[in-house]
Amino acid sequence: MRILHVLNHTRRLNGHVHAAVDLACAQVKLGHEVFMASEGGDFDNLLETNGIKTIFIPHQRKIPHLVRALFALHRAIGKYDVDVVHAHMMTSAVIAFPICKLRGVPLITTVHNEFEKSATLMGLGTRVIAVSDVVGASMQRRGVRPSKLNVVLNGTIGSSRATGRSEEPRPLRSPSILFVGGLHPRKGLPDLLDAFEIVHRSYSTAHLYIVGEGPLREEYKAKAAALQSASDITFVGSTTDPFPYMLGADIFVLPSHADPAPLVLSEAREAGCAVVGSSVDGIPQLLEHGKAGLLVPPRDPVALADMLGQLLEAPSRLSEWRQKSQFRIEHLTIERVARETLDVYASAKSPAAVATAMAR
Repeated sequence: MRILHVLNHTRRLNGHVHAAVDLACAQVKLGHEVFMASEGGDFDNLLETNGIKTIFIPHQRKIPHLVRALFALHRAIGKYDVDVVHAHMMTSAVIAFPICKLRGVPLITTVHNEFEKSATLMGLGTRVIAVSDVVGASMQRRGVRPSKLNVVLNGTIGSSRATGRSEEPRPLRSPSILFVGGLHPRKGLPDLLDAFEIVHRSYSTAHLYIVGEGPLREEYKAKAAALQSASDITFVGSTTDPFPYMLGADIFVLPSHADPAPLVLSEAREAGCAVVGSSVDGIPQLLEHGKAGLLVPPRDPVALADMLGQLLEAPSRLSEWRQKSQFRIEHLTIERVARETLDVYASAKSPAAVATAMAR
């Protein structure tokens, strides 16, 4: 099959980009011919190494750029005889929709950021992929018919992005608590800071590491500096690969207020952390509804502090939850994601088109 992925760019530190790049590379490994249409970015070399051609498609939301994007996508679909187009963001879906209609090519859309109002536009797809059950239910409420909606749970284990990464654990002060994510309100970092302040009163040897960047970095650093536990809070900043921090951490915490299906949870579980996450959106599903990680209510620092305290007070309990993080870990592989996505493609194509693709 010839697959064309469309997304706004291929820069790091964007979850939907990581998911699209992982999927594209996995599809190549399964024997398919894959193209990536975007404005380019950090992963272009990785894509090229995996045999994926990058096609420049502007994504700026201005009429002249959108017109150029329409013509560029039209040419690319014809030139490479594309069987299916897969759009990963709203602008990509809007650009691809009329061209796919014109050329009779199925358009697949993946809803990565369901919390955005514009996610309704992803319903333009011939088939719509939701990255978790909760996202699927939300898209149905937005009017997407169940017959065109498929859930393919995010997973990233075995991705090409991980090739050559360091497997050496980062030396962290134990007991260590780790957060990895963007520093913006949706990720709930202030709740974790408040929870750490509470738990630190009883467990003064605990240390909190914060990996990530974002628009509220200075605000969050100022909040942390005003806490009595400030000397045991480290802002690491951004890193191209947070996995060594996960390997070195005892507890991984994701206190999000909204998170459709965060890839970081599969990475933290792969690293063998005890995982604590807020019970919102796709987090419970990625933690096997409490069998592979502990769940706490969102926006509740006291409940989060209590859960952290339970892990810190008993090394045997911490060890138990590190082991439980491996429960059904094989379900979070990128190969499983790729195969389920290919099934969605097949369901969107006519039998004649499938036969033509298979005959090449």
